[in-house]
Amino acid sequence: MSLEVEMTGKTVDEAKQAALKELGVDSSLVEFVEVVEPTKGFLGLLGGKPAKVKAVVRELSPIEKAEKFLGDIFKAMKLDIEIEKKESEDGTIFNLIGDNLGILIGKHGQTLDSLQYLSNLAANRGLTDNKVRIIIDIENYRSRREDTLRRLAMRLADKVRRTGERIVLEPMNRHERKIIHMALQDNYRVSTYSSGDEPYRKVVIELKRGGRRDYHERKDREE
Repeated sequence: MSLEVEMTGKTVDEAKQAALKELGVDSSLVEFVEVVEPTKGFLGLLGGKPAKVKAVVRELSPIEKAEKFLGDIFKAMKLDIEIEKKESEDGTIFNLIGDNLGILIGKHGQTLDSLQYLSNLAANRGLTDNKVRIIIDIENYRSRREDTLRRLAMRLADKVRRTGERIVLEPMNRHERKIIHMALQDNYRVSTYSSGDEPYRKVVIELKRGGRRDYHERKDREE
């Protein structure tokens, strides 16, 4: 794809439209660095010159790179999705709005996490400093998932207390493991630690032993 073109037309607008068509990108990504108005010839007949523009595709910001990456994926999947962006303390949240988006969430949010990971790679490609963090959400799925994990942690902690048997949860990503640890960090009956290697690392919940935290818990608890 060309990054710079010069086009002419009867009017400036016509020249701009020709440039956009030639570049093949949205007008929001193009800067017109040179604009020459058309001139009329002698008595309006001879020697006139058409309008001319020089258009340059500007460099995308990291957020725009992530948005374009997602847009290309959705287009390939033939999904009509609107991206609603807002800033938070943790990064820029992309809230996806559309119909039947369960396919983009996947089991326990695994597909959503993959989209988020790849979007962050696209956004920060070539950057060494001032990297951005993109958080992708669908209909507040992430907050609902966190609530579910907290309730699960409390329920399993009670089961461990009653039975005395340790419980090993299914593999979770680092963020979800941290939610479990944080939910039970003040529980005086049970302790938690992480076991195994990524991507199969799991949270273990067990009874505290005489008030002493297990070595593995001190070593493996999520920071």
